[in-house]
Amino acid sequence: MREIRRILLDADVNYKVAKDFIENIKVKALGKEVITSISPGQLITKIIYDELTELLGGGHKELQINPSGVTALMVVGLQGSGKTTFCGKLAKKLSEQKRKVLLVAADIYRPAAIEQLKFLGKQINVDVFSLEEKDARKVSSEALSYAKENNYNTVILDTAGRLHVDEQMMQEVSDIKNLVNPTETLFVVDSMTGQDAVNSAKAFNDTVNFDGIVLTKLDGDSRGGAALSIRSVVGKPIKFISNGEKLENLEIFYPDRLASRILGKGDVISLVEKAQASFDDLEAEQLEEKLRKNKFDFDDFLKQIKVIKKMGSLSSLIGMIPGIGSQIKNAQIDDRALVKVEAIINSMTREERTTPKVLNGNRRKRIARGSGTSIQDVNRLVKQFSEMQRMMSSFSKKGFPNSMRNFKFN
Repeated sequence: MREIRRILLDADVNYKVAKDFIENIKVKALGKEVITSISPGQLITKIIYDELTELLGGGHKELQINPSGVTALMVVGLQGSGKTTFCGKLAKKLSEQKRKVLLVAADIYRPAAIEQLKFLGKQINVDVFSLEEKDARKVSSEALSYAKENNYNTVILDTAGRLHVDEQMMQEVSDIKNLVNPTETLFVVDSMTGQDAVNSAKAFNDTVNFDGIVLTKLDGDSRGGAALSIRSVVGKPIKFISNGEKLENLEIFYPDRLASRILGKGDVISLVEKAQASFDDLEAEQLEEKLRKNKFDFDDFLKQIKVIKKMGSLSSLIGMIPGIGSQIKNAQIDDRALVKVEAIINSMTREERTTPKVLNGNRRKRIARGSGTSIQDVNRLVKQFSEMQRMMSSFSKKGFPNSMRNFKFN
């Protein structure tokens, strides 16, 4: 229990939350009979997992959608927490669900926020409403009227943030909420700010009584600390988690999955969902056919690298694999390794990509110069690719080879 308390405090969990958590586990663990097929340690892990899941909210809470009329989603939080980027990510997700979305630039104090929202809207093909107006209340109410007149069924309001909680800011978000009467108010918080995240969450909840929490910049071992603390202190559900700058890096929050990650058990379900969202069914069938006929070449390999990059950073993907995340928590996983491989393949001719056997010494020197890499890098890639081709050939004839378990791609 001392070790668990230390881990929680290291992850920046509020000390009162950590204390109550330990006490609850003690109450549930003491006197519990251990089934002969499992060890006491395994049972403790199960109790901790169940308690973590319960503390994080128990079950997944859906985003509320207005069944008739406009769904207004008001986004609040401190400056620098990732509010504007989250608005773009949420707009993308809802657009993919066939919702007609209107982004509203209600942060009138920071011109860069308006420009950023317009840039994000252009990227995802979503309209942005803004006015040359110094009253955020007027911008918000007019945006809602505009949405109703132009058949938008979803409005996302990006409200102003400050470097710290102040009276003027709180009054403004309170007035906007009363004017707009949003379907949901979402509080965005930077999970790296530790205990400050808890304090700002409490202040916002006291003023606007928000409906859900969005955790941004979720990375490293602190990924559970802010989530545990805020959920426990404020008592509001976490709806989304964001762990990257790309517009695809937004996940629906599932308490059981985060509990599994905190305990180093990985998150296979989220990993599979990311893969399903990134892979094209037709391309997957074509790739399978090529593998069966042993015709997998550098062009196919390049396509798979691009798919992996769409899924997110390598460290976040590897962290979802059970048993791996805890082993590599201090390792530096460099996504630039994929960039180097891409550069080498892009420097090859069409013939060289489809028929790697023609890659003689002179060709490899030219590829190294063209890609800004060393000839050793090119040689390593070609060697490992030929090993992979041999294994795939073996797989297509006999099934999955044992040697694949020891294969590593650097």
